[in-house]
Amino acid sequence: MQLGINLGYWGAGMDADNLAVAKEADKLGYAVCWAAEAYGSDAATVLSWVAAQTERIDIGSAIFQIPARQPAMTAMTAATLDSLSGGRFRLGLGVSGPQVSEGWYGVKFDKPLARTREYVEIVRKAMTRERLSYEGEHWTLPLPGGPGKPIKLTVHPQREHIPLYVAAIGPKNLEQTGEIADGALLIFPAAEHLEETAIKHLRAGRQKAGLTMDGFDVVPTLPLAVGEDAQVDALADMFRPYTALYVGGMGSRKQNFYNQLAQRMGYEEEAAEIQDKYLAGDKDGAAAAVPRQLIDSTTLLGSVDRIADRMQAYAAAGVTTLTLAPAGFTLEERLTALRAGTEALERSGLA
Repeated sequence: MQLGINLGYWGAGMDADNLAVAKEADKLGYAVCWAAEAYGSDAATVLSWVAAQTERIDIGSAIFQIPARQPAMTAMTAATLDSLSGGRFRLGLGVSGPQVSEGWYGVKFDKPLARTREYVEIVRKAMTRERLSYEGEHWTLPLPGGPGKPIKLTVHPQREHIPLYVAAIGPKNLEQTGEIADGALLIFPAAEHLEETAIKHLRAGRQKAGLTMDGFDVVPTLPLAVGEDAQVDALADMFRPYTALYVGGMGSRKQNFYNQLAQRMGYEEEAAEIQDKYLAGDKDGAAAAVPRQLIDSTTLLGSVDRIADRMQAYAAAGVTTLTLAPAGFTLEERLTALRAGTEALERSGLA
């Protein structure tokens, strides 16, 4: 099992610290550095900045939002980043959510599975440098009846095949991801529930495509906080607002994929309470309602030995790249957590 890091969103006042974390991860041998985007910093610019100041670590989009870019533009960006980084780019895609898609990009959030499938097919075709033509429900290239003609990517990508990942939560999305992608980006993954909530659906998709899980990259992101085992409750409290935001407020009452995931993990009543309080404006109450076990099972908390044990559980569950989001109030605390991650991996015997 490999380790990655996720820098999250740029522009929150910690840009210099984030770059320092990425550079340290590069020195420590982390496999990949992911960057996210929502409706603030874009991931492509951040990744080019990180790639220019690192040497070995891969850079990955977690995610490029599908409603933000036409698929041919994503192929151009992927080819450019892979070339600039010397073949270190990983392309992560996702449909985002209805509030961002429709409120920020003005793109209707309908038929997300079909839209994702077509998008991936067009990106892959463009990356082969074939003349691009496509007929689908959501995209037709070139547009009929006009001056457009099939053209091909002028840039030669560093590699013929850039690894493509899809961010997936729901069962149908996970199954399709197993079928069409090279890897899956997961969030709020509990090792003890991973087979039921994710792996079995990914496996079904792979089987549908005539493939196995061999070579397929299962990539969950987990916040990481290091301390004594006696401090686990206090460490868990650090992530109450984070968990409450996703379970309670990320999406509408009817369309919150993270809330539905918490329910599938056995927290039906708690997920409903968190959402009720969050949507009513009681964010503190929503955070207080998050079960400690939900946080502990979806983060890495405590001593290096405790974290090493949890890493073994994730590897046994089928994780191939464990992405860490090192937490801390200062840069030094985040760097300490980052180093603890590599130490824990070594102690786990998985390195």
